[in-house]
Amino acid sequence: MALDDDMAVLSRIALFHDMDREALRLLAFSSETRRLRAGDTLFRKDDVSEYSFVVVSGAVALIDNEETTLIVGPGTLIGELALLAETRRPTTAIAREPTILLRVSRQMFRRTLEEYPETAARIAADLRRRVQLMSGELAGVKERLRRIDPEK
Repeated sequence: MALDDDMAVLSRIALFHDMDREALRLLAFSSETRRLRAGDTLFRKDDVSEYSFVVVSGAVALIDNEETTLIVGPGTLIGELALLAETRRPTTAIAREPTILLRVSRQMFRRTLEEYPETAARIAADLRRRVQLMSGELAGVKERLRRIDPEK
């Protein structure tokens, strides 16, 4: 894929949406294109995660304990947390059909944030907002569960 195409793909991802154009260019330039055939394994559960993947085309099944938990397609960022911290993969990812992905490394993501502090500040603010929303949603789930079983 051309650099401009990679930039366009990355810019549609929420985490990268507010990046400065030059920061996005650096991230796109450093990303690697991966092509998988149907049935190819992208990663396995409990692998150390150093990369996230953006699905450009195709579909990837995320499998936990031999059961497909989710099938993701174009425009999906797989392994967002891998860009922020070293973690282990919670699922196995297998291509369901011929699939093209962009592989984004944590090292280059961090470098991009260091070189473009305004972008880093916008991303940090977005992540804070998303964590606050998730906390609110979890509080709502907790309250609904409490109504179902008041002793909890």
